[in-house]
Amino acid sequence: MTKKILMLVGDFVEDYEVMVPFQALLAVGHEVHAVCPDKKAGETVRTAIHDFEGDQTYSEKPGHNFALNATFDEIDETGYDALVIPGGRAPEYIRLNDRVLEMTRHFADTNKPIAAICHGPQLLAAAGVLGGRECAAYPAVGPTVTGVGGIYKDIPVDEAHTEGNLVSAPAWPAHPAWISQFLDLLGTKIMH
Repeated sequence: MTKKILMLVGDFVEDYEVMVPFQALLAVGHEVHAVCPDKKAGETVRTAIHDFEGDQTYSEKPGHNFALNATFDEIDETGYDALVIPGGRAPEYIRLNDRVLEMTRHFADTNKPIAAICHGPQLLAAAGVLGGRECAAYPAVGPTVTGVGGIYKDIPVDEAHTEGNLVSAPAWPAHPAWISQFLDLLGTKIMH
């Protein structure tokens, strides 16, 4: 059964973390609306490519332009079955938008599936929905998770963690794991 999924993004969202799940969720038959505060359908957000090259943290390179397919101001979150929050730079500033926080709280309060990857849990923390919850994230976001009363799950970069309705992962190398776990939460069956 097709699910309607909301994806909250902003400029400098991580390239792989927005494009790969957007396309994968569409490929299995779900409807995905990618939105950004103050932007309309047809406009784009710039992406950043975060890579792991042996430095103390990720490197950052210019990515692509990602086209939004829905208008932020027209979104009624109650009509969606699930939420995806990609990482990159976007979560650190879209969390300043009260409407983004309201949307995020809706999914937590109604126990609808939520997927947050890399820096995405910054948005969950700002929305006040991580208290007592287990959550993986990029390691630098771990103190944010614990600072709001969450339980930071320090897992390998290519793994994901599911607790209740929340799937989380450290970074894009975990795409196979978190997308699979998210599809399970959605009830999506893929026949081999």
